[in-house]
Amino acid sequence: ARARALMLLAEPVSAEKAESWGLIWKAVDDAALLDEARALTAHLACQPTQGLALTKQALNASAGQNLDAQLDLERDLQREAGRTPDYREGVSAFMEKRPARFSGRRA
Repeated sequence: ARARALMLLAEPVSAEKAESWGLIWKAVDDAALLDEARALTAHLACQPTQGLALTKQALNASAGQNLDAQLDLERDLQREAGRTPDYREGVSAFMEKRPARFSGRRA
């Protein structure tokens, strides 16, 4: 119903309403935007960047594939992710109960 109304009526939607409807991930006040962006980029930079790239690859492919093709792709991407140094670091960090220190290297 919301999508239909948005398409037919073209009424403006506030950022807060878009967030509550799940149309956007997060609404941030203008004054906090730069700090929020810096915190997000710092967080992402500390993550397993190859894993993030593979996740994005799977998401980008998902709209144009059938289920079998998507599952095949995700299997292949999981295999690729499991061969990265970041995978080994993540498992080691988990087992040693310490924060992971990801490098972002492919091999």
